[in-house]
Amino acid sequence: MKLFTGLGNPGAAYAGNRHNIGFMAVDRIAADHGFAPWRARFQGLATEGRLGADKVVLLKPATFMNLSGQAVGEALRFYKLTPADLVVFHDELDLAPGKARVKQGGGHAGHNGLRSIHAHVGEAYGRVRLGIGHPGHKDAVAHYVLSDFAKAEQGWLDDLLRGISDGAAHLADGDAARFMNAVALRTAPPRAPTGTDRRDPAPPQPEPPRAPKTVSLPAEPDTRSALQRLADRFR
Repeated sequence: MKLFTGLGNPGAAYAGNRHNIGFMAVDRIAADHGFAPWRARFQGLATEGRLGADKVVLLKPATFMNLSGQAVGEALRFYKLTPADLVVFHDELDLAPGKARVKQGGGHAGHNGLRSIHAHVGEAYGRVRLGIGHPGHKDAVAHYVLSDFAKAEQGWLDDLLRGISDGAAHLADGDAARFMNAVALRTAPPRAPTGTDRRDPAPPQPEPPRAPKTVSLPAEPDTRSALQRLADRFR
């Protein structure tokens, strides 16, 4: 069994925030893979289902971001899981919008949700870092992450969430490479060739036979006398 946790803040006022992209990811997985209805559990909302051969619990902590570890710790203890069975989906300022990376263990890089999880279960859990970009200055970060995705961002956001859902079974199976490949097929699909026609060129055709050239021979010199030439004109 695996526990997939999406990070965010509860309530309609935060639903479209960049900080809530973790909630959006597990919502898409639940919707696409036929999970049971969400219900209140573990200081949040949880649902169970299957991804491939694996049973998976999806969790959205309702403790607000800074206390996410309370809900995650409670769920891990209930199911007798270890941090190695946990994958956390969260927003990442240091990745370009629409990019995703998988990471196992390591620091929290100042993310308050991860900081709280570190405090409750340690650092040896998996993360899916979901790029939202950086506003450019650290003083603008708080407003930026708590503001909604712009309409112009909905395209790449939908592609990213679809890719996460497509690859979710691989992630549950521990195959990060195949998960990332599924994400890439949505966010950077292969493009059809453009420009010049890449088909094999037609074989060269033989040139039509050319008519033989007419060669003009030089005229023989006229050896007649002037009187003979005059006489020949009147014959």
